[in-house]
Amino acid sequence: MHYGEIKKCDIANGPGVRVTLFVSGCTNHCEGCFQPQTWDFGYGKPFTEETQQELLYALAPSYITGLTLLGGEPFEPDNQRALLPFVRRVRERFAQKTIWAFSGFTYDKELLVEGSHPRCEATDELLSLLDVLVDGRFVLAQKDISLRFRGSRNQRIIDLAKTRERGEIVLWEDTYVRGQFTGERK
Repeated sequence: MHYGEIKKCDIANGPGVRVTLFVSGCTNHCEGCFQPQTWDFGYGKPFTEETQQELLYALAPSYITGLTLLGGEPFEPDNQRALLPFVRRVRERFAQKTIWAFSGFTYDKELLVEGSHPRCEATDELLSLLDVLVDGRFVLAQKDISLRFRGSRNQRIIDLAKTRERGEIVLWEDTYVRGQFTGERK
């Protein structure tokens, strides 16, 4: 796997101050994508053990709320396979911090559907390690710069813990607005 960028103090891609990893490779090719260079699976630098150590070090300070994965597309099968061992390490080392991921693939119509392009042997475990998934392709005709943590109105911010608990999709906005989501992992 390759990555295009690491942001160590990101406030745009989830609540609080986050460490953000922009992975390379995406087959969605959304019109109006803000980083089309990341569609190329070979763009940027290799995701090495040194890269992982750099990210773990950046996640250590108490003021860092968590990790955000975006791209490119974290849920391309090859990216999932490369990210899974790293996300396990993050969860083990920083259990109290949240892990967010952005995906153009939809949770219930693609990521959970057998035989769909993004679904592979790593999908279920990777999803189980995430707190929040922002899903849905960016749709230029639905672009809305007033939205929090997403670019188009069709995209959803899914509270995965509540979704797993209730067996139905629970949007993060609902839990956040009601004061049930503090930004910390429970």
